[in-house]
Amino acid sequence: MGQDFLSDVELFCTSHSIIDDVILIDGEEAHHITHVMRHYKGDAIYITDGNGSIYKSVISEVGKRNVLAKAVESIQYENKFSNVTFCIPRLRNTDRLEFALEKCIELGITNFIVFDSVRTVAKGEKIERWQKIILSAMKQSLRAWLPKISYIKSISEVSKQDGTKILFDQNSTQTFQQFLSVNHQSLTTNHFFLFGPEGGFTEEESKAINVECRVKLTDNRLRSETAIITAASILTTTL
Repeated sequence: MGQDFLSDVELFCTSHSIIDDVILIDGEEAHHITHVMRHYKGDAIYITDGNGSIYKSVISEVGKRNVLAKAVESIQYENKFSNVTFCIPRLRNTDRLEFALEKCIELGITNFIVFDSVRTVAKGEKIERWQKIILSAMKQSLRAWLPKISYIKSISEVSKQDGTKILFDQNSTQTFQQFLSVNHQSLTTNHFFLFGPEGGFTEEESKAINVECRVKLTDNRLRSETAIITAASILTTTL
């Protein structure tokens, strides 16, 4: 089964371990298979475990609340950006934050931290909502790695993470492309890419971040969500 087999399929996801090629799907995914896509016993469907594998499977049983399928073929995908985390501020417009998450996932980013800042207007976490968005974006873009997302109350908490911190700074003289050309091999270790909030960081926040490197994306100032998507595009097409 080659990678081109995915071009026109509908992808589903299981949260259960796959044992002896038997795949269990329940919850909203099972409902989508049976009541939305109208699949029945004997139909071929494609399922990802969210850990890099996609299985061509045949439905063996349809229950009231779950679906059982038998995997007949599989393909494993590499997560090229497993060591990359995008640290994204809560944005005033929820739709723009969700749009940025969706497009980053379509491009291949799989780790996110959403944070509040002093100048953040909309504060607090919506993990359940964000998880639904990243699941949908993963399936829509036919990717096999379910992204991870977490929330922190302060950008200073990123400094406690083990890895290199890179801040996107409009005043930097080094471009993101230049940074990647020199450091692309080092991305095998943890790297955290930090995006400023609307209105920028306060002086206290800037001191607390403790970044190792500052880079700029373009010569022009971008909206936060545009900067996030632009960085994902540059990163995923360069490496």
